[in-house]
Amino acid sequence: MAGRIEAKLAELDISLPQPMAPIANYVPYVVTGTLVVVSGQIPAVGGRVPVTGKLGAGVTLEQGQQAARQCLINVLGHLKAACGGDLDRVRRVVRLGGFIASTPEFTQQAAVMNGASDLAVAVFGEAGRHARTTVGVPVLPVDVPVEVEGLFEID
Repeated sequence: MAGRIEAKLAELDISLPQPMAPIANYVPYVVTGTLVVVSGQIPAVGGRVPVTGKLGAGVTLEQGQQAARQCLINVLGHLKAACGGDLDRVRRVVRLGGFIASTPEFTQQAAVMNGASDLAVAVFGEAGRHARTTVGVPVLPVDVPVEVEGLFEID
C-alpha cells in the first residue's frame, strides 16, 4: 500500500526514477542519526540530460525551473532509498542547496531554484518548507544548468 507521500507524488503525476549512480568518487546519500544528506543531483531523465547550457545564454528561466524541479525529483529518488523505500519517514525538508550555471549578467538564480522549492512544499506540505542556498556558478558537470542537493530529517 502506498504511503501518504507516495500518494501525493501520484497526485502530482510524478514517478520517482531509479536512483542514478554517482558520476565521480562520492556516495549518493549519507544517513547519520536522523539526518539524510543527498548529494547534488542533475536534471537527468531516463539517464539523459534534456537541457544543457547556462541560464542567460540559451537556457530560459522556465527551462531552469523545470531542471531544478527534475533535480529534486532525482533527489527524492535517493531519499526514498535512504528511507528504506518509505518516504513517510521524512519529518522535514531541512535545507536545499541549488547551483545554477549562469552568465554573470543573469540574476534570477533564486527564481530558478523555486522549481525545486515549490515541489518540496507541494510534496511534503509545511514540512517541505526549508532553509535554502542558491549559488550562481560558471559551469556544472556535463554542462547541466542546475544541480540540487538536500538535507532531510527522518524518523
